[in-house]
Amino acid sequence: MAGVGPPSRDPTTLGVPLNTTALRRRSTALLIATAAATALGSATAHADDSPGGWVQSGSSTVSSLTGGEGIATRADGSLLTRGLGSVPLRLRVQGWNHVGDPDISGGYVFDDYQGGDDATSKLFEVTTPAGKTYDYTHPLDSGELLNNSFAAVSPDSQWLVAGEWNTVNRLQVFPAPLTNPSTPSTGGTLAQAGQITLDHSVEDIQGCDFVSATRLVCASDDAAKDVIQVDLPHALDGTPVTGQVSTLFQVPQSSICSGTFESEGVDYDPSAKVLRVEIVPPSVCEVTTTVYSYRPTTG
Repeated sequence: MAGVGPPSRDPTTLGVPLNTTALRRRSTALLIATAAATALGSATAHADDSPGGWVQSGSSTVSSLTGGEGIATRADGSLLTRGLGSVPLRLRVQGWNHVGDPDISGGYVFDDYQGGDDATSKLFEVTTPAGKTYDYTHPLDSGELLNNSFAAVSPDSQWLVAGEWNTVNRLQVFPAPLTNPSTPSTGGTLAQAGQITLDHSVEDIQGCDFVSATRLVCASDDAAKDVIQVDLPHALDGTPVTGQVSTLFQVPQSSICSGTFESEGVDYDPSAKVLRVEIVPPSVCEVTTTVYSYRPTTG
């Protein structure tokens, strides 16, 4: 299965040799991320620097079983997809039965999982470029919904934005597991950082991705299938921040089948400057998910 490595293991407790190559890669990635974070902290980021004003440029389809929940772009430009069939058996037997929209940052794959209606925590899993996986569990805070719809990692690899469900006025922020040095290096417990408070409520956010350090684009599964933009006053630094919400466009609802469509994952490929948004058609047509591509008119 694309992007998912072997079960998590801690070499210090299993008595196996350390993978020094993987450790060197991670150390290099952390140094780069820390340098990027320092650079961001020393300069003011502006939303005007972000791409925006999107025009549709094409579409494709993926299997809903393995791609109907989310997408992310690998370094070589190929797509990583996630669907209900992508949940590893080792996690499914632990009660994690849903995977959301993933993200990739610096070659690290970030997946988000949720359990059943009685779940008291949510799970984030990181797969390293070397193929090792590390699990980070977040116990639900007071008032927090169990839904874990997406993972969006900031361009400096230091912060992970996640979302709940229904009508909300916030996005959750966590230190990015593994790539933020403040988190345990072999998995463990993950606590929230300062959240993003939205200037007005949004509905059923299924996926988000950063298009710059100060701008996210997200897909709403509202009736119109809105794609929204969230502008931040500065790059995330772990403190609370308010995001300004605006509507960009609506995902097309086009199918030979009639019924209710479902918006899903979002991905922005900065190298190609391509935004992708998924939508699942209704009825028997739901076996394939449509991926619409957009290019910026500005930025």
